[in-house]
Amino acid sequence: MQVPLIRLQCGVNSYDWGKAGSDSAAAKFAAATPADDFSIQEEKPYAELWMGTHPSNPSKDLTTKRTLLDLVQDNQASYPKIPLTEISHFLSTVPSLKKLVGESEVEEYQSAIKGQETSGNSDDEENNKKALQKAFTALMNAKKEDIEKASEELVKSAEEEGESFAGGGGPSNEGKELADLVGEAMFLKADDIHAYLSGDIIECMAASDNVVRAGFTPKFKDVDTLTSMLTYSYAPISEQKMEPVDYPYATLNATAYSSGFLGHTLRSTNRRATFEQIAGPSIFICTTGNGKISVGPKVEEVKPGYVYFVGATAEVVLEAEDENFTTFKAFCELQGKEDADGKEKL
Repeated sequence: MQVPLIRLQCGVNSYDWGKAGSDSAAAKFAAATPADDFSIQEEKPYAELWMGTHPSNPSKDLTTKRTLLDLVQDNQASYPKIPLTEISHFLSTVPSLKKLVGESEVEEYQSAIKGQETSGNSDDEENNKKALQKAFTALMNAKKEDIEKASEELVKSAEEEGESFAGGGGPSNEGKELADLVGEAMFLKADDIHAYLSGDIIECMAASDNVVRAGFTPKFKDVDTLTSMLTYSYAPISEQKMEPVDYPYATLNATAYSSGFLGHTLRSTNRRATFEQIAGPSIFICTTGNGKISVGPKVEEVKPGYVYFVGATAEVVLEAEDENFTTFKAFCELQGKEDADGKEKL
């Protein structure tokens, strides 16, 4: 039986933090696949293009309009964390942060972790997490007026440090870009705290629409739920960055979890990139350039914003038609395969 290659029609979400109109990559990608119920409104913010099976915004077969979940069910075959010592340093050297957490809470936190910041003992790690949870909960329960005052103090301090400070985003315009992840990938475990700042990203995640907010947002802030559910892991950010594996004309960023891989194909300049068979389905999205995608005898054109679903066990070939053909591939694999050299296949 021919493994399916299906072009998808994907929905776009409008949230206040999204980019407006045609400035939004999500909006432009959605518009690449015509839909009767969607046209870009230049004053409206567009935040996310959803590719998947979640019932609140399911992807559909462009031809038949059946949801991806229906198609799959009918064809079953086919961590931001900071080391504890750094947190302790910030609490000691940033007065406005120390005020928000509270003098006694800071002293209690520093006393609790002292001497066991890097301990690998499970009891020590559990005690460290409890201490971190207590300090974080105190911070998140600070009074609104205290947060606004501390934010202004933080902005002033950051501006005095140099011209690299970037402001904007929260109360009193306090926002600071913490990382530039162009071309990089990270893995965040469930219930690890994270926040979107700016830019465009490709996110591969479980089918969930649950968001617990407690940051700089005009929406409801569920501080109690957030502070009770977090993992409070505190490994350095370097442990969350994924080490890319190079293949001809492609780079693979993969996690240790077979249900959450993210593949990244880079600039196949008039080249062909072959993705070998895997025991699971894939979704491809093109972000720049033009090319073709083929599964068996079926060949389809690929342009920015085009999204394709590929069934399990398919060999996929991507072929570039210009010098800037970039696609991303998210896939779920039940069991990895390795070649003769021990390298996992794409």
